[in-house]
Amino acid sequence: MPYCVVTAAAAVAGGAHSQEDEVRIFYQRYGHGATKVLLIIGFAGTYESWGPQVKGLTGAIEPVDEEAPADDSGAAEGVEVCCFDNRGVGRSSVPAQKSQYTTVIMAKDALALMDHLGWRKAHVFGHSMGSMIASKLAAMAPDRVASLALLNTTGGGCQCIPKVDWHTISLACRFLRARTPEERAILDLEVHYTKEYLEEVVGSSTRRQMLYQEYVKGLSSGGMQSRYGFEGQMNACWTHKLSTKELDRIRLAGFLVLIIHGRDDVVAQLYHARRLAEKLQPAAKLIELHGGHLVSHERPTEVNMSLMEMIKASKSNTDLEEWSNLPKKSGLLLSGSAGSLRKLIATYNLLGKLQLILLFFFGVFYVTLEHARRVIRVLKPVRVSASTL
Repeated sequence: MPYCVVTAAAAVAGGAHSQEDEVRIFYQRYGHGATKVLLIIGFAGTYESWGPQVKGLTGAIEPVDEEAPADDSGAAEGVEVCCFDNRGVGRSSVPAQKSQYTTVIMAKDALALMDHLGWRKAHVFGHSMGSMIASKLAAMAPDRVASLALLNTTGGGCQCIPKVDWHTISLACRFLRARTPEERAILDLEVHYTKEYLEEVVGSSTRRQMLYQEYVKGLSSGGMQSRYGFEGQMNACWTHKLSTKELDRIRLAGFLVLIIHGRDDVVAQLYHARRLAEKLQPAAKLIELHGGHLVSHERPTEVNMSLMEMIKASKSNTDLEEWSNLPKKSGLLLSGSAGSLRKLIATYNLLGKLQLILLFFFGVFYVTLEHARRVIRVLKPVRVSASTL
């Protein structure tokens, strides 16, 4: 099996390292060509989640045989894609320490993989948490990025909190209680897709029924994500943040940026994607599609077309302002409304913190209630009839 071995963050900082410090990153390559594309998946996802994009970009279904001789046929015009399992999930290593999971460390994993493959530069596409990792990679090593695509992205931290309503609260409660592949599959479908998409009839069944079987099979064969991996990747999301300096490095690097988002995403709010696109002007183009968190699966044709369009535009050295579809910023307008804008931002940040506090206390209440119910079941006396004495 193809693996890239990288050293743990602590080992890198200290210099010397042992075999226990090594992290193995499992990857697969598809297609052949001079155009290199690195796909970074999101929270709890594996490389297989990029299936629609792998097929759309390369036309390949089966991965490259790493032991076979290199195939250079059509190398000039073809596309070679590499997707991998992040640390903490799938066939990659699962470090036990939560500190071994940050978007910076995981971006270094991706860069190490590029070095392992001999890729000097690549088009870097990330989904959800993978988009956070991709943006960190772009800020750390902009010279290694040919273009950057961020799908269903957020800025991490408080922005990871979905819009608080009864539906998302219900999803959170059920997520905490999911213990089997069957329970998790039902929940994942509701989180990843829109109701309309799931209820579409394909042949003799609905997409929900078809996808449910696929999800259960995948979760059963690969196993549920471990506690270490779950908590570690969650830590990476919560601690992620792009500073103004990092945003400027991406914005001024000269490569094209594409942000694709599903309007009905219940995980990553569209508002945050719009704000990020505005901050990355003039390099960014924003595309909003009807779809959920896995808009790359719901609308693969539109997503793949947009990704290929960016690859072609990058090769033709398309001007940034010509690429962007966002309205140009007005310096006069911004200076005149700077005070109001700062107040709005402060209010938004306060609301975000209140939302986080509300969700935290609800989680504590829910866990306490469940614990109390279990205690009551244990302590409840058993009734015995007189006839059995």
